[in-house]
Amino acid sequence: MTKFTNDEMNLMCIYSAGSSRAGLMQKLTEMKKYLERDEVQLLELTEGALAKLGTMTDEEFGQLELYPDFDI
Repeated sequence: MTKFTNDEMNLMCIYSAGSSRAGLMQKLTEMKKYLERDEVQLLELTEGALAKLGTMTDEEFGQLELYPDFDI
């Protein structure tokens, strides 16, 4: 199974909201359009997550536990 970083998992949690893998990829791709030039780290994080999502199957995606892992 594809290994995501903690930051990638948190990003996917924010944008998944019950989405399928394709739906999440679409939301992340759409979000990239709104990034400012100085948001390089977020762009790289998003592109990394998209690349990994693109290599996995829908079944593998369904096995992910998309729960945020950050302190509020």
